[in-house]
Amino acid sequence: MAILVDRDHIGIFGRMNSGKSSVMNLLTQQETSIVDPTPGTTADTKIALQEIHGMGPVKLFDTAGADEGSVLGDKKRKKVFADLKECDLVILVIDPSGRIFDIEDELLNQARDLDKQILIIYNLFRPEDEKRIEEVEGRLPLLRFHKKIRLVATDVECRQPLLHSILDNFESRNHTMPLLPFLEENEFYILIIPMDEETPPGRYLRPQAMVEEYITRHWAYPVSFRLDLGKARSANEDEREGEEKRFLGLISGLGRQPKAIITDSQAMDVMSRWCPESILLTTFSIVMINYISRGRLNLFAQGLKAMDEIGEGDAVLIVEACNHSRIGEDIGTVQIPNYLKKRKPGVRIEYNFGREFQENENLKKYKLVIHCGGCMITPQKLSARIRDLENIGVSFTNYGLILSYMQGQAALKKVLTPWDLG
Repeated sequence: MAILVDRDHIGIFGRMNSGKSSVMNLLTQQETSIVDPTPGTTADTKIALQEIHGMGPVKLFDTAGADEGSVLGDKKRKKVFADLKECDLVILVIDPSGRIFDIEDELLNQARDLDKQILIIYNLFRPEDEKRIEEVEGRLPLLRFHKKIRLVATDVECRQPLLHSILDNFESRNHTMPLLPFLEENEFYILIIPMDEETPPGRYLRPQAMVEEYITRHWAYPVSFRLDLGKARSANEDEREGEEKRFLGLISGLGRQPKAIITDSQAMDVMSRWCPESILLTTFSIVMINYISRGRLNLFAQGLKAMDEIGEGDAVLIVEACNHSRIGEDIGTVQIPNYLKKRKPGVRIEYNFGREFQENENLKKYKLVIHCGGCMITPQKLSARIRDLENIGVSFTNYGLILSYMQGQAALKKVLTPWDLG
């Protein structure tokens, strides 16, 4: 299982035929994007992964023109502004020969509102276009606050000046984020891994693989335990006690007490009862949402307060960032909904699967958003979601937190204690 690579996101924005795709190809040194004078050639955002010397791994976004006037163009425009939220560096490409700069003004204002780093490219299709730059800057006074470069995007000789401009004027906000900040060397960590119908053969899920690798890399000892949830929840006392005895036998057989237990969130009903008080407990989902959100677990914990206010007629959105096959006792479509329907009669439950997030006008109707661990999306995408929800005043929490909350305040406090939030 590949480990997530932290990449700075660089987005190329502008109106149709301003030379955005040529800038993309200039950076990648290949025909990554189709270049053609036909308006609207870029139908959707083109993504390229690249290593830039002196900067590291980056993800490049070549976006569609934000000024296409059609039904399809409106869809492209929404995608452009959604992409802008995810980017760390916004490259605004301007053709100085233009006469109208409303789209550039809108992109510039939106990027500034979102506190993005901005670099301006004046793409000179003809030498005389350079004479019009002063007029453009008079029409767009906010340009004075940002670094600018003049180039011909189709000229390979302009690549190095562009790279130097990016390196000189961009400060990466990616920082080393510990996956398990409570980890200590030479300690045991038990990973509770139920394997059911949804478990893919031959590999761990991404959070499980990442946690195991992180523990091993940091000179500690991961120990995996396959929990039989059917037996652990069985009405048959012998089966139930047998599974608990097997688990406690692992703990006692290690020779010394493990430092922490990291469990699949769906097993919190079991592990909240079985985990000894002296051992730390948290879930894979909580680990991942803290990691992908860059340490903002406290915001997701605070969102649980909305559970006390939810009543009949309120809407709750369950968000999964991937499209895995959902069978059996799926957390998002079965376990959490069943709990909400039982404890909060009359609550309306809706779903958002995949990497696309709903527009703000739809999000406003929800009393609470319950998000998965986010292991299949980037920190930038999750940050954009958090920013949107905060701006419109919608509470949000996480699968691992809500499943812990379902077991009572003591269980919730226990899973937050390793993060100094208990």
